[in-house]
Amino acid sequence: MITIIAAIANNNALGKDNKLIWHLPADLKRFKQVTSKHHVIMGRKTYESLGRPLPNRVNIVITRNKKYKAEGCVIVHSLAEAIEAAKADENPFILGGAEIYKQALEVADKLDLTFVHHTFDADAFFPEIDMQVWEESSREFYNADEKNEYAFSFVTFLRKKNEA
Repeated sequence: MITIIAAIANNNALGKDNKLIWHLPADLKRFKQVTSKHHVIMGRKTYESLGRPLPNRVNIVITRNKKYKAEGCVIVHSLAEAIEAAKADENPFILGGAEIYKQALEVADKLDLTFVHHTFDADAFFPEIDMQVWEESSREFYNADEKNEYAFSFVTFLRKKNEA
């Protein structure tokens, strides 16, 4: 099962200037818990925005640059190559960015999304979710609190059976 994991705002915003726009500790904690001990697939810009390989995960970085190196990471040159590199994991996670998400929507089985209930100025956006292809399977809503500035929901979508 290939899972796309992302946090997106009301206007599908993902980030700006290669950075997250918001800080939600509850989302970061859940992200770490869900992806730990799995393969994580990301584009080069997403990897560079993190600044280091994510611990307790096999980090797979997609880049067109054949000479690119990142210590502690597996370097590949296409999403298909990344998925092949992650085949030992029953549930690899795709971490973005926007272009990788767009490609991955064609092959993913599951979307594990955090909807941030706010609109942000952004330059990177999550692609539209086609509800002919995806079906919501769970949703947990959380109000903003002293640690999390914005209300948010953890929402899971599964690919509809006839779309596999």
